[in-house]
Amino acid sequence: MQMAAIVLAALVALLHLYFLVLEMFFWTQPLGRKAFGLKADFAEQTKALAANQGLYNGFLAAGLLWGLMQGAAGAGKPWLVFFLGCVVVAGVFGAATASKKILYVQALPGALALAAVLLS
Repeated sequence: MQMAAIVLAALVALLHLYFLVLEMFFWTQPLGRKAFGLKADFAEQTKALAANQGLYNGFLAAGLLWGLMQGAAGAGKPWLVFFLGCVVVAGVFGAATASKKILYVQALPGALALAAVLLS
C-alpha cells in the first residue's frame, strides 16, 4: 500500500504542477483556453486571477513533494495528509462553485491518494 500511496501522491503533485503551468503561463493561449473552455477576451480579462490560482496550485504541489521527500510512511505522512486534504477540499469547492469536472480532475485523485496514504 505504501508504493500506491507514493505513486498516487506523486501523480497528484504532477497534476498540480500542470495546473500551475496552464493557469500561470497558458491561460490566454489556445492550450489554456481549450483546457478551461475560455473565450479569448474573458481569458485576457482574468489572467491575473488565473496566475494567482496557478500559484496556489504550485504551493499544493510543493507541499506534496516535500511530504514525499520526507517519506510517505514516515515524517512525510502528516504533510501528505494535510496537503492531500487541501487538494480534496479545493476540488470539492471548485466542483460546487465552478465546474463539476473539477470533482473528477482534482478531488477524486486527491481522495484516492489520501486514502492510500492513510492506509499505508
